Amino acid sequence: MGIQGYSAAERLERLPISGYHRLIFIIIALAFFFDSMDLAMMTFLLGSIKAEFGLSTAQAGLLVSSSFFGMVVGASLSGMLADRFGRKPVFQWSIVLWGIASYLCSTAQTVEMLTLFRILLGIGMGMEFPIAQSMLSELIPAKRRGRYIALMDGFWPLGFVAAGVLSYFLLPVIGWRDIFLVLAVPAVFVLAIRFFIPESPRWLEQAGHADAADKVLLGIEQRVRDSLGGGPLPEPLRLPRLEIVPGTFFSAFQQLWSTQYRQRTMMIWSVWFFALLGFYGLTSWLSALLQQSGFAVTQSVYYTVIISLGGIPGFLMAAWLVERWGRKPVCIVTLLGGGVMAFLYGQSAVFGGNVGLLIGTGLLMQFFLFGMWAVLYTYTPELYPTSARATGSGFASAVGRVGSLFGPLVTGLIFPITGQGGVFALGALCFAVAAVVVWLFGMETKGKTLEELSEV
Repeated sequence: MGIQGYSAAERLERLPISGYHRLIFIIIALAFFFDSMDLAMMTFLLGSIKAEFGLSTAQAGLLVSSSFFGMVVGASLSGMLADRFGRKPVFQWSIVLWGIASYLCSTAQTVEMLTLFRILLGIGMGMEFPIAQSMLSELIPAKRRGRYIALMDGFWPLGFVAAGVLSYFLLPVIGWRDIFLVLAVPAVFVLAIRFFIPESPRWLEQAGHADAADKVLLGIEQRVRDSLGGGPLPEPLRLPRLEIVPGTFFSAFQQLWSTQYRQRTMMIWSVWFFALLGFYGLTSWLSALLQQSGFAVTQSVYYTVIISLGGIPGFLMAAWLVERWGRKPVCIVTLLGGGVMAFLYGQSAVFGGNVGLLIGTGLLMQFFLFGMWAVLYTYTPELYPTSARATGSGFASAVGRVGSLFGPLVTGLIFPITGQGGVFALGALCFAVAAVVVWLFGMETKGKTLEELSEV
């Protein structure tokens, strides 16, 4: 229990959104941005790597999938580690790991070594994503939580576009190895996290560290007060109190399958799996498929970057709608819209590859799909209590990465048989299945505190 008998949640929820909240948001979102660049870069470099090592489409698909295999491992471990040992240390080490792995990718002389280093890179990225969700959801008050997490996810398409711009200008000049070297530099960003990002007071309190939680809360309250001009803060309001039960390393995972959370877990795991199976089965191959259709490497990278720009208004629209319509309807609309546009994109590629039609349908496809990402990252951590939030987010992400792993592999295998039309039709079907799952089994979380949602 915190100062004057109030809990960490009650003290955090009554804080007005301030410059300090925005600083925390920017630091976490930039880490998300750099991770996105590293993962998205394979979309733009795959054609060059494929040509240098003489890879078949199946071998290239295996290389792309290696990162997602690492992400399955990283996401599974990081959630349990963060629920047991805290959000901040796991977040820091994830960034260090992907920075080192990105550097190692630049040294790879064989496809086997590159695959191994991409697995290590994936472990680091897989660790970071669910922790970023959990940290932000626990530090931002409920009235703005959905918007801020959705905006954080918007740094994903920005990272994707930045990766494309970087590869467009640097790939012809320095080659793919040195691009990986450039991407290792942002790992020094971990220093900013060490000094400016606090440990989650909600986690500290849940873990039984009441004094530490109070100390962190006093620091947060003072920084919020300073950023608002030094005036008094609003009085806290009482919220549902959750019993503090010290857990073991695996108790958070067991909680995901308790009677209260079992349906939520099955629902969100299914959505992550099918959504990411479709998404990465398509986007990891966008540039390479354009090259397969006869476009030059620089042309394919250029068109892929243009198409990716559709994701920027997509996540902005989703960030606005999740607090207007709610998480569930926006999730369904973005999944169905992404499925329809993916199917049409595949058909436009089949019938002549008209550039205007490709770009138009591609822009709309990315508009809906990056909106989908924004909702998923907002929705997932809201479904679980503080004691299992990172574990719930981590395993949902891990299951999604299994879909991510299969997506490029399946694309590489079926493309020679069905062509681009079949590849994008399969992606559209995956999005439709995910939308049906949310419609039938999803719950609404808009406007409720994390503690209220844990009581449902």
